[in-house]
Amino acid sequence: MTVVAVDGTPGMGKSRLIVQAARELVPGHPAGCLFLDLRAHATSRPLSPRRALARMLRALGGDGARIGDGEDELTATWRSATSDLRLLLVLDDAVDARQVRPLLPSGPGSTVTVSSRRRLAGLDATRRISLDPLPDGDSLRLFGSLVGADRAEREPDAARALVRLCDGLPLALRILGARLQTRPEWPLAHMLGRMTGDEDRLEELNVDDRSVAAAFQLSYEELPPRQQDVFRVLGLAPTVEFDPLTPAAMLDLPAVEAGRALEQLVDAGLVRQPRPGRYRRHDLVRSHARRLSTAVPGTSGTSGAAALRLHLDAARMASDWGPQAFTDTGPAGGSVFPDWRSAAKWLDEIGGEVVDVVGHALALGRDDLACWIAEALTDYLTGRGRYHDARAILGIALHRAPDCGDLRMVAALRNCMGLAELLAFRTEEARTWFGEAADVSRHLGDDRELARATTGLGTAALQSGDIGAADAHTTAALKVIPSSDDWGASAVHASLGFVRIAQERNEDALACFRAAHTRARRVGRPRVLSRALTCMADAHLLLDAPHEATPLLREAAALAADAKDLLLGALTLARLGTAVHQEGDPAGAAVHLRAALAAQRSLLPGDEPHRDRLEMDIRCRLGRAHLTAGRPDEARREFQAALNVPRAFAYDLERGQAARGLQSC
Repeated sequence: MTVVAVDGTPGMGKSRLIVQAARELVPGHPAGCLFLDLRAHATSRPLSPRRALARMLRALGGDGARIGDGEDELTATWRSATSDLRLLLVLDDAVDARQVRPLLPSGPGSTVTVSSRRRLAGLDATRRISLDPLPDGDSLRLFGSLVGADRAEREPDAARALVRLCDGLPLALRILGARLQTRPEWPLAHMLGRMTGDEDRLEELNVDDRSVAAAFQLSYEELPPRQQDVFRVLGLAPTVEFDPLTPAAMLDLPAVEAGRALEQLVDAGLVRQPRPGRYRRHDLVRSHARRLSTAVPGTSGTSGAAALRLHLDAARMASDWGPQAFTDTGPAGGSVFPDWRSAAKWLDEIGGEVVDVVGHALALGRDDLACWIAEALTDYLTGRGRYHDARAILGIALHRAPDCGDLRMVAALRNCMGLAELLAFRTEEARTWFGEAADVSRHLGDDRELARATTGLGTAALQSGDIGAADAHTTAALKVIPSSDDWGASAVHASLGFVRIAQERNEDALACFRAAHTRARRVGRPRVLSRALTCMADAHLLLDAPHEATPLLREAAALAADAKDLLLGALTLARLGTAVHQEGDPAGAAVHLRAALAAQRSLLPGDEPHRDRLEMDIRCRLGRAHLTAGRPDEARREFQAALNVPRAFAYDLERGQAARGLQSC
């Protein structure tokens, strides 16, 4: 016998699926098909196994007076009656496996399809199907079939927006279609305007006896109290996808207990699990949960803020800047993350949704948390080349900085924006932000933010070729940097070192880089240490001391790999290749340079503005190594490949190196 169990969120189309499948399967079942609504979520009581068995036996032609009365007797009679039948049994809306098991026929070749909002783990199923929301294209086709294809085509943008609001839930699409069928004079845009907020959307998805909210509410009311608590607060979670730490923080629960509740919500069909340890809700389920949470006084303020503080905790722990860089607003009990690696991994799991947290904080009226989270995420995002995301959240937070209750934010967020622009090679924009941050910092007497602003101004000046201004700004920063700011001091010394290189004072540059490394050791993070070591190695290479540079670069490359920083890894491996080349081993250099090229190719073109320039630089280094090794054909290929990079025209230095390399070949 084959048993297929179908589960999913209320309104996902489970009943329609098993009924439509039955039409296809009937020809293979000569004894016929029986359909039974088990009524787990009907207004009347669910159908008991005893009543279900009696009904099915009568349908097979049994004598109602002789088929028995007790459940055990009825089950035995049912199995005897179906022992030689090849039957198709369709069981809709089951409560649980206990309701289904007595109803299974015994005939070989029989098929049972059963639908339930719950995952029937106690049922021995041949196959299990958990329904996901309809893809956008299928949702749009279903919507068009309900309201008329010509009506949907007249307002394509409104049609797509309405479909997105239904988030692939067939019940929602059918209710919406029914409302528009009975309102032919309504433009789709008018309907869209009626569904702007959570409350409006759920109210509009309600027609006669069909309601999206009612479908969810029936499932919610069946939950035990702890699961109801978790379900409600998930409506206030700042991201669609989450792990047990989020409801644990919101309800002050152990993560293990919150995880068990989430698994039970998955079984109840109210939460999905896209991958182990990660959970998400259907968008309309989230709206309903938010509606329930607002009915409990104080939930929005306490639980919503707790979720935001969890994200703030993770962002600050993951940042290389260190605890002294931030306003002391952390929890009294310390961080829930044991170290920066676990915090960074947690943020990595959130992915692109992390940028939504700042907007969510503003929506809850927590301007302070919005600004703090934006500041703390800057180092995490820029360290992964996500400059656009960093600029986006900082732009949102900057508007609220003057009124957030923390005066430091006015300058700090400008410094963060300047850093994001500087790393994206938007030098003029960076200069503007750093200039504003410096003015505000002087007014507030904030030396830390002033030092960071003037360091940024110095780096921007150096990028623009103004060595004198770069020297003045960076020297000024060194005078005001607080002794407690190890990350900032390391950055100032490194910036001054690059100024000394531009002034051809390479011995002084090496001294600056050594000071940067000393402060980097106090920070202790692999990315900060790797950068400092690479800077020291640069100075040694300029001083024609590759034997001094090579061990530093090997350590720096290992640290970059530990930090999972692809850009820093590629830069470090490229320099290591050059150092090994200068030591007289071009073949060994080529190995490192090919590894650098592989790391460069892993950078996303849309995120990393240095990607093309870096490829040209690495290929030129590789070409020179091939020339030294007596392989002019391979060298020619690398120099030509450098010139063929899509944006080669934008990089004069690297283009000139490639052209000279071709001439050498």
